Amino acid sequence: MPVLIQTVAPGSHAARAGVRPGDTLLTIGGRPINDVLDYRFYMTDRQLELSLLRGGAPYSVRIKKAEYDDIGLDFETYLMDKQHSCKNKCVFCFIDQMPPGMRESLYFKDDDSRLSFLFGNYITLTNLTDADIDRIIEMHISPVNVSVHTTDPALRVAMMKNPNAAGSLRYIERLAKAGIRINTQLVLCPGWNDGEALAKTLADLGKLYPGVQSVACVPVGLTKYREGLAELRSFTAAEAGDTIDRVEAFQQRMLEEHGERVAYPSDEFFLLAGRPIPEAGYYGEFAQLENGVGLLSLLEDEFSGAFSDDDGEGAAEGAFTVATGKAACPLISSLARRVMDRYPGIDIRVRAIENRFFGEKITVAGLVTGVDLAEQLGGEALGDRLLLPSAMLRHERDKFLDDMTLEALEEALGVPVLPVDNDGYELYAAMTGRAGVSVA
Repeated sequence: MPVLIQTVAPGSHAARAGVRPGDTLLTIGGRPINDVLDYRFYMTDRQLELSLLRGGAPYSVRIKKAEYDDIGLDFETYLMDKQHSCKNKCVFCFIDQMPPGMRESLYFKDDDSRLSFLFGNYITLTNLTDADIDRIIEMHISPVNVSVHTTDPALRVAMMKNPNAAGSLRYIERLAKAGIRINTQLVLCPGWNDGEALAKTLADLGKLYPGVQSVACVPVGLTKYREGLAELRSFTAAEAGDTIDRVEAFQQRMLEEHGERVAYPSDEFFLLAGRPIPEAGYYGEFAQLENGVGLLSLLEDEFSGAFSDDDGEGAAEGAFTVATGKAACPLISSLARRVMDRYPGIDIRVRAIENRFFGEKITVAGLVTGVDLAEQLGGEALGDRLLLPSAMLRHERDKFLDDMTLEALEEALGVPVLPVDNDGYELYAAMTGRAGVSVA
């Protein structure tokens, strides 16, 4: 597929070879360039021959370079073609539970293998072909992040409402046997894929170790916008405890056989079960932080490191507020007490924000909206600033999920609002008034 070149970096290999913006890239070394994966893979050669079009007329250039040097081309989109959307109708899909009227990008369901490689997105494999899997293996794209949910073919079809959900399970084994590392996630729904179904899934994935290098078990997230959707419910404390027990039984087998736990319940399962979050050593290399696995443990461990390293110099005084989700509030409160015990001149108030926008069952900080912050904190004595997790904001760090801007929240509350990265060292620096606060 021809790809239009949007910009050519001045002084780059491509610029010196005479390539111009507006030219069309056809092939590299005679191999068609369809998207960013082709481009990145074939561009690593030391000697390149590019076939291009200019004004409809073909021409070619030769480039000599170091193996991993970029040649300086940029394209209209980072994927170089359209993003692949999800064809599944999963019973637990969070996007189907979104309220109307939000920005359009929040309703897009991606299921793009290239984004798994580039940005760590999870894919279901249901829209891939054997040729796509061949390309992943040929290019040795690794790791690949896969939403498995269950290894029972019939159950996977029932949960994902896609007949391809059964047959695509075979791709996991193909990838693992080809040496591709795979991170997997299981969104667990009580009465569907937990219990014995979970035990089977873990056993099946365990057989593919070390190809399957990690498994995250995450409870289904349910908003208040579920009219017309499949009937689902949240885990009870007993069911959450049973899930932890089943995962830890699998962990024990994997530790004995391979020296690694491999599978982990998310932090939310421990909170639902009323059990303490394990210490940092439990999570190994923290391979599943993006799924909320070990996030609280790592935050506490980093905070304790910063606390121990503190030489007592430069701590500020004053009162301020920290806002977070209900799930993290107990931990953040305990960390704040440690700071106040060390520095009596610092007064920290920690506020758990109830998620009224999506519904009270949503307790994570990353889904707290600006309107909930404004309504629940408005009129309160917040001190001289408000700290909140940067995960509440979109990547550009300027807007919340509901499109309220950071500036609008500051105006509504009358105090500076400082987003803090999800890092224990940054949190300690923010709580003690030192440099290191990440401000949007």
